[in-house]
Amino acid sequence: MKTFNRLSRIGALLLLPAFLLMQFAGVAQIKNVVLVHGSYADGSGWQGVYNILTKKGYNVTIVQNPLTSFADDVASVKRVLDKLEGPVVLVGHSYGGVIITEAGNSPKVASLVYVAAFQPDAGENVLDLNGWAPPAPENGIIPPDSTGFSYYDKAKYHAGFCADLSKEQAAFMYASQGAMNVSGFVTRVTNPAWKTKPSWAIVATEDKSINPEIERKMYARSKAAVTEIKGSHVVFISQPKAVSAVIEAAAGAK
Repeated sequence: MKTFNRLSRIGALLLLPAFLLMQFAGVAQIKNVVLVHGSYADGSGWQGVYNILTKKGYNVTIVQNPLTSFADDVASVKRVLDKLEGPVVLVGHSYGGVIITEAGNSPKVASLVYVAAFQPDAGENVLDLNGWAPPAPENGIIPPDSTGFSYYDKAKYHAGFCADLSKEQAAFMYASQGAMNVSGFVTRVTNPAWKTKPSWAIVATEDKSINPEIERKMYARSKAAVTEIKGSHVVFISQPKAVSAVIEAAAGAK
């Protein structure tokens, strides 16, 4: 009978997701980190965070979102997740937070990190959340053109998007920004992953693209583990060490 019970317990453990097994064992073994950029940017901004985490042994993947539709962006993240072995910390910046809220339902995802990012509930979209507080005068999102794509105003890009970076960095980011199909801003999330998975969140206190009060309200609602960092909307570029520390916490680092 003792042998049978022991085998039964082993069989039950084998059915548990990998990240639960790691918690059961009391060790931190989440080594996969997937970084998701938002609108009016591309994946190159994650280089500082990438360098810090890879030097510490993390397997970091940076998603290049097409920004052509919410469905396309979620699919691009899922393709990356499907190729990875083991549990994943899924990280999103800005509109990337909406993407990870849906894509985070993958069984590969163990935890979520929102970096100055939208964190919608079921039935909500970016426009809904933006209405929670007035925009900053520096905000430079331009209305969509006839094809449905929007850009960030060149005259406001530095002050509104990345004020704590150099003018040269801001110029490069503006030149490499991804054109955003605004359908992504109005598509509603159906199944928020943060309802069933632990989340961490960073409030960028000097953010001019998403009002920091919106960030605080969203993260309080989800009961995320919140860190406030003095930085612009691209706090992950200006403060990569502080942002990496939050990602490591979500990975279970001691």
